[in-house]
Amino acid sequence: MQDVIISHHNRNLSANLLLPSRQARTAVVFSHGFNGSKAAFIPEAGLCRKAGCAARCIDFCGGSVRDRSGFPTSAMTLGTEKEDLHAAADFALRTSGAERVFLFGGSQGGLISALVAEERRDVCAMMLLYPALCIPDDWRRTFPDGKYPETYTLWGMTLGRDFFADACARDVFSQIGRFSGPVRIVHGTSDRIVPIDYSRRAAALYPNARLTELAGEDHGFSLAGGIAVRRLLEDMLREENLI
Repeated sequence: MQDVIISHHNRNLSANLLLPSRQARTAVVFSHGFNGSKAAFIPEAGLCRKAGCAARCIDFCGGSVRDRSGFPTSAMTLGTEKEDLHAAADFALRTSGAERVFLFGGSQGGLISALVAEERRDVCAMMLLYPALCIPDDWRRTFPDGKYPETYTLWGMTLGRDFFADACARDVFSQIGRFSGPVRIVHGTSDRIVPIDYSRRAAALYPNARLTELAGEDHGFSLAGGIAVRRLLEDMLREENLI
């Protein structure tokens, strides 16, 4: 596993790259959730590498209290994470020699992946785990008058005013759903953070989407849920000729 720094927009994005033993056709870029890290999807990245894909896991700048980019969490927005993912996808293609990108995202990283897929012609497929399509609605309910605080701490991570202004201005379901490649969404029926209805609504928007509902799984999957995800990922790589 090779660790690299991707410089863009005056930020330094940390990532790792797993290259297969043969030339890859597809580069899979993994996006972690709120306050997560590039370690979140190492098993899935290893599976992709073994199958013959290049795999890149990233640390969003300011996306976690463990991020070492120097970019403050209070400056992170959905927009800065979109820029990070675009930069990571460009770098993955350039360094691996792959022709196309497969976006894999969890929670907030799933939302970011869905937004970015609409803006790139080289994205061939997408897999989203419990995508946090609820984020704009959640913050609009929290700040219904549009008066955002300078800072606000959620789950040990400090967010800034720009995060709320960005999120609350977004109408997610008008910004996604046009991507025509295969989309696989996996969501737990007992998710207490992101209601599964958001994924059901998203699956109905995409022309080539499949939603797998994992009975009893919460936000962030159990060991059994993780095994199910990797089986679905293997199936998708094979069925959609991504390797």
